[in-house]
Amino acid sequence: MTRQDWKIRAADDRRFVPNRGDPDRNPPGIGLLALIAEDYRTHERDWFSEGFWVLFWHRIGNWRMGLPLPLRGPMSLIYRMMFRWASRSTGIYLPYTVRVGRRLRLEHFGGMILVAQWIGDDVTIRQNTTFGIARLDALQDRPVIGDRVEIGAGAVILGAVSIGDDAIVGANSVVRRDVAPGTIVGGVPAQVIGRTELPI
Repeated sequence: MTRQDWKIRAADDRRFVPNRGDPDRNPPGIGLLALIAEDYRTHERDWFSEGFWVLFWHRIGNWRMGLPLPLRGPMSLIYRMMFRWASRSTGIYLPYTVRVGRRLRLEHFGGMILVAQWIGDDVTIRQNTTFGIARLDALQDRPVIGDRVEIGAGAVILGAVSIGDDAIVGANSVVRRDVAPGTIVGGVPAQVIGRTELPI
């Protein structure tokens, strides 16, 4: 993807209407069980991984939206209880309305508030990270995280910003502007400090 392509995509992302929770927004082309198995492998096959259990209930929360209405009600009750349990026991808040790609890795315990428009494939997010709104008068302006992005511990990404594919957001950075693909940013506010090796 060229820089110009990325700018066009970033502009489109800002016009994206956040998921109201009506449809199943799990990644297409893979079934629920296969998706859960992939998340398990992504978290090093560790049944005690907090990240795995948060994603497990996130996937269930989306899957239930494809059920017939008589089944959706009981599953919604189960989901809501388990979502609260997972959020409180792991310290990771990831609503099912956030579109999440494949092989997301939630590293380490706690302090994650992940309210984005969507999070791409092969993303790594570390502890004490916040994604969310920047202003109370712009409640739908939420970040878009591209593919293969690495988010350092304590990073804060706010507002309708796009983090480009293969970017790295350094620990404790505060991001309020778009980050181009293959860029390394760090600091408060985040500034460009380097480039990554983009895949061929």
